[in-house]
Amino acid sequence: MMVSDVSVKRPVFASVISILLIAFGIVSFDRLSLREYPDIDPPIVTVQVDYPGAPANIVETRITQVIEERVAGVAGIEFIQSNSRDGRSSVVIEFSVNRDVDSAANDVRDRISGVADNLPVEADPPEVQKVDSNDDVIIWRNLVSQDMTVPELSDYAQRFLVDQYAALDGVARVLIGGRQSYAIRVWVDRKALAARGLSVTNIESALRAENIELPAGSIESDEMIFKARVDRTFKKPSDFNKLVLDRGDDGYLVRLGDVARIELGLVEDRTFFRGNQEPMVGIGVIRQSTSNTIDVADRVKALTAKVNPGLPDGMAIKESYDASVFVQASINEVYTTLFVSIVCVVFVIYMFLGSFRVMIIPAVTVPVSLTATFIAMYAFGFSVNLLTLLALVLAIGLVVDDAIVVLENIVRRIQEKGETPLVAAYRGARQVGFAVIATTLVLIAVFVPITFLEGDLGRLFTEFALTIAAAVAFSSLVALTLSTMLASKMLTPSTSRPTRLVETVNNVFRSARKRYRKNLVKAVRAPKKVLLAFAALVALSAVFFVNINQEFAPSEDRGAFFLIVNGPEGASFEYISEYMTEIESRLMPFVEAGEINRLLVRAPRAFGSIEQFNSGIAIVILTDWSERRSAWDIMGDVSKKLSDLPGVRSFPVMRQGLGGGTGKPVQFVLGGSTYEELAQWSETLLAKINEDNPGLVGVDTDYKQTRPQIDFVVDYDRAADLGVTISEIGRTLETMMGGRRVTTFLDKGEEYDVIVEGERSEQTSFDDIQNIYVRSDRSGELIPISNLLSITEYGAADQLSRFNRVRAITIDASLADGYSLGEALTYLNGLVDEHLPDEAIVDYKGESRNFMSSGDSILFVFLLGLAVVFLVLAAQFESFVHPFIILATVPLTIGGGLFGLMITGQSLNIYSQIGLIMLVGLAAKNGILIVEFANQLRDVGYRFNRAILSASVIRLRPIVMTGLTTIAGSIPLILASGAGAETRLVIGTVIFFGVLASTLLTIFLVPLLYTLLARNTGSPEDVTRQLEAELPAATRARGG
Repeated sequence: MMVSDVSVKRPVFASVISILLIAFGIVSFDRLSLREYPDIDPPIVTVQVDYPGAPANIVETRITQVIEERVAGVAGIEFIQSNSRDGRSSVVIEFSVNRDVDSAANDVRDRISGVADNLPVEADPPEVQKVDSNDDVIIWRNLVSQDMTVPELSDYAQRFLVDQYAALDGVARVLIGGRQSYAIRVWVDRKALAARGLSVTNIESALRAENIELPAGSIESDEMIFKARVDRTFKKPSDFNKLVLDRGDDGYLVRLGDVARIELGLVEDRTFFRGNQEPMVGIGVIRQSTSNTIDVADRVKALTAKVNPGLPDGMAIKESYDASVFVQASINEVYTTLFVSIVCVVFVIYMFLGSFRVMIIPAVTVPVSLTATFIAMYAFGFSVNLLTLLALVLAIGLVVDDAIVVLENIVRRIQEKGETPLVAAYRGARQVGFAVIATTLVLIAVFVPITFLEGDLGRLFTEFALTIAAAVAFSSLVALTLSTMLASKMLTPSTSRPTRLVETVNNVFRSARKRYRKNLVKAVRAPKKVLLAFAALVALSAVFFVNINQEFAPSEDRGAFFLIVNGPEGASFEYISEYMTEIESRLMPFVEAGEINRLLVRAPRAFGSIEQFNSGIAIVILTDWSERRSAWDIMGDVSKKLSDLPGVRSFPVMRQGLGGGTGKPVQFVLGGSTYEELAQWSETLLAKINEDNPGLVGVDTDYKQTRPQIDFVVDYDRAADLGVTISEIGRTLETMMGGRRVTTFLDKGEEYDVIVEGERSEQTSFDDIQNIYVRSDRSGELIPISNLLSITEYGAADQLSRFNRVRAITIDASLADGYSLGEALTYLNGLVDEHLPDEAIVDYKGESRNFMSSGDSILFVFLLGLAVVFLVLAAQFESFVHPFIILATVPLTIGGGLFGLMITGQSLNIYSQIGLIMLVGLAAKNGILIVEFANQLRDVGYRFNRAILSASVIRLRPIVMTGLTTIAGSIPLILASGAGAETRLVIGTVIFFGVLASTLLTIFLVPLLYTLLARNTGSPEDVTRQLEAELPAATRARGG
């Protein structure tokens, strides 16, 4: 090999190559960004429209459908999901991962710029944000004070803090949890209003007409120009008492204070936010859909540290929930695993070689190869994340393999042939150079097809695959340059004198090699029995595959979980508040026991314009992983503690990093033409699930016609006869029963709402509408509104959902232990096929959608990887038989990985599938060593049977060494603990058992198949030698 030849002859040159790789690698590492996963977050744009007072069905038809139609033609849309609630429409558009989020948001804004003409006049303008409306807060900061009330804290946060956090790069929205904003509340006394012959419209008109600030032109003198304006008369709550509504018959001016109680109150006081039972205000940051969680969290923490010293006395911003803690802890754990793996691999090398001088030759390839890999990562635009670091951990066992193969051959030549280290390094590296490059190309060929995966999985595992491929490529270069040069300089004839440890290992290995030779001879002489045994193992592997649970990604203990609490539809704030307080008191013992670090409780769960009060949420932030039990055990105990609460349903949810969010894993979407039809279909499925539930837990739907609803049915003929318009009736009822924002007032530069509402004590029964009056446009008289209405009471749906522009209902559920996501979705699809009509549309959301889209892609990549490896081997060996022999061990190796998953109770997911794809290259590597060396021995005159037998026995030691180093590199993954241990355990298990099976089975199957199939094959140089033999004859013939 030219590279190894030059390295032996020019040792300084070989050293400089590695030094340059390290130097550029360090520079590249310093410039790489840090993330949890590769940049796979899809661009998500949300269009939100508020339509105060409108019911969900009107919002769906008048707003949601109109917006969906306008944005449907934007390029690159993956799916559209929308949600219509009372008073609000939210349309979430997810784009393909290669679409720029700014460009997508601009396209959406262009499409809906003219939609205002088609929306109701009362609806607010559409608001477009680069964020998923269902996205979670990534970091909470708690604002507390010894001297301020919650409204004062809310006001301070809104005035001085929210804008600072919102201005940070990557922040989409800033929420104030438990916010109680100031407002002028005008509580109307309906009886006093009627006694003075006034209606609600009079109050609203007076407020809009009088509470204004207008320009008044300018006054211009010879030397000065004065701008003029009409100042506001109403600057503080007491000023609104003086607002004149009308003039009585006796000349008395009727003022607002005569018919209403005016106070500086709150927009909504029916909310709370507490941390460890202490009232506070939460500042929650939601990142933009494509922003980096770690970067955004770091900016929030830096701003908090900057702001805290300048806060008023007694006030502080405290740390709370932080999603980046898990990410940072996971990355730190992977770094630890990386170093432990290096130590394990180096120890295995030392066990076999016994000398520090010899051990350092292959060991030095690890830091050089891994550091050099950062050059490729930087060139490709990758980041340092959990998957690229995991790739480096797995690469540790691979990068030393080439150096071990080279070194073992050099040491063998020194021991057996008595060559000097310089000659042995020169000839030994040339002898195995082809095998080193062949195994490198095969491993690269396995990983490169992963880059052909599309969508999220493609972006996710492209970085993983190319990182390993780069590490393996650099290790091959280092093995043929630095390792060869070091061997020529550091090895001596005395190097072979073993220590006691090595002598023991050598003795064990000699006896093992003798037994292996005997057993191999027996296997070659009885091929049918051996092949039948291997066929049985392949069949057993298929059984393993069928019996292993399947899911998208393993569940992770992320150091915090959410407790979702749902009360009955229509439940009041007092109702849910009482239960949330009880839940809080039941969970506080976990805080006192040191398992929960912080317990945040908020009710209601919604933000913004709150229409429903029947929900709550608890954010449970756990202590460090090393100081507590598994989060799943704690969640189980929490569920038991709350199981006897009769009036609410509560269930803990662990947020997942890949595709899951805080939703349940099963999200099964039924689409159809009407909600009534969909409701029947979902009820049919729920009934069948209840009859025979295989393992679905907490089955629920997002469509429930259980919210108490009353409709005021207007007698139109009577209203028209009396001269009362429908809009007058509707506005009056909205104001008196729900409150309307009529105008604003200014206080210290901040604008606050003026809200007109009837006294809440007079909104408790249907009879309370009797004292509400409306004015006739014809006669000017006040008419009791109860004379114009009848009341219909029924159960309505709280929200109406659509998916891909089709009306939809989502059935969601968690999974019982031992029941996989794949089984659950197969079961639900079977129910649909059996019990629902053909027009029922089935789709998936969240983790279920990711799972369904990942399976076929992984299978395609696996088959493509096999095909590419086969063709690469065929090109290298100049034969189609040799690649078949080498790859025949792949099913057995994969069977070993599946066996490991089955006996450890783990699932087949995207991590274990990537591990199985890796095993293709690892299995082929051992076969290459045997087949390539057997070809070499045949070339130098060995008989066929002796060549394959000698090649197998001689190559046993490097095969076992490389197998053990790979296994040693996977052991820290299997023993992983702390943040992210679940994903590392899965892939470590697959590699450990797969490589173990490959190492044990390859050494028998490859020689046997070579004996049966390769007898009539030659080496890659056969044609070259034939050409060299025929050229002289042809030259002589032409000369003659």
